[in-house]
Amino acid sequence: MSFVRQFDACVPSVDTADAGADAQVDRVVDWLLGSLEWNATLFHVGQYCGRWRASTAGRARASFHLILEGRCWLHMPGRASVQLSPRDGVFLMRDVPHFLSPYADPGIDCAPRQMQPLSGSAALGETGLACGFFSFDGPFRDVIASAFPDCLVLRAGDLAMASAGTLFDLMRSEALRVGAEPSVAMDRLAGLLFFYGLRHVAHSEVHAQGLWTLLRKRGFAPLLADILQSPARDWSVAEMARRVNLSRTAFFRQFGEACDQSPLQFLLLLRMQLAARRGRRCARRRRETGSAPRATARAAGWRGPTWSCPSRCRPPARPSRRGGCPGRACR
Repeated sequence: MSFVRQFDACVPSVDTADAGADAQVDRVVDWLLGSLEWNATLFHVGQYCGRWRASTAGRARASFHLILEGRCWLHMPGRASVQLSPRDGVFLMRDVPHFLSPYADPGIDCAPRQMQPLSGSAALGETGLACGFFSFDGPFRDVIASAFPDCLVLRAGDLAMASAGTLFDLMRSEALRVGAEPSVAMDRLAGLLFFYGLRHVAHSEVHAQGLWTLLRKRGFAPLLADILQSPARDWSVAEMARRVNLSRTAFFRQFGEACDQSPLQFLLLLRMQLAARRGRRCARRRRETGSAPRATARAAGWRGPTWSCPSRCRPPARPSRRGGCPGRACR
């Protein structure tokens, strides 16, 4: 069920209790994460033993390591080593130097070894791993990615991640079935685990930063919830600042620090995302023909025969003498 449909069923009020505000934060977080296009691909799955060393660093891609059996340690330069147990997961949002080994001391000499098929009953010193890469795309990709730390370690003992244990069990069963060759089912399960992990971190006040910190400030979650509910409304910076009891300057500064873009730029991206979702839904249902794109644009907040944006955007500026073009600026 999409975020828009949920709000059609129940429009949140601005003046809510703390529980209601938390629910609005959850809805906005779920919508933002759900707006991304996910893709996870397993690089290898199996079992290590002896003095092994494993890493996905140096490939310029975000990656993950899932512990299916046994124990190991995560080592990163300048950071304390982290012990990993069955059903723990490591998600590296960016390509950062790291490696896994069976020892707490990163100085112990270890080398890459050939991975063996998962045995189903790891003996002492054996570790079952599923390692791979993931990517996500969408208008809010950079905003969301910057709101997470470089390395996310998900713990099996965390009650908030208890439901993800089923996904680990399914992945382990699939690995025992297919052997060392990753399957499409395992790619899908890894993608679900990644989504679970990001949602858990986004909802956690301990790891909150960037956009997630902004959502926890009084009034911001209800504001974004109302914008998602009524994207066609002619929102202005002055009105948005008033809704969160801030001056225009303070609102603009806090928003820019959290999202690295202006409120109206964020609103423009949000409208584009909503328009794309509505358009896909109309296409699937085949309920409209030639007028569908125009109706979809109006519903997402775009006006006129040329679908101009109502966000008080000035026309594109002329190229400067130095050859650069400031592009479209928003007041």
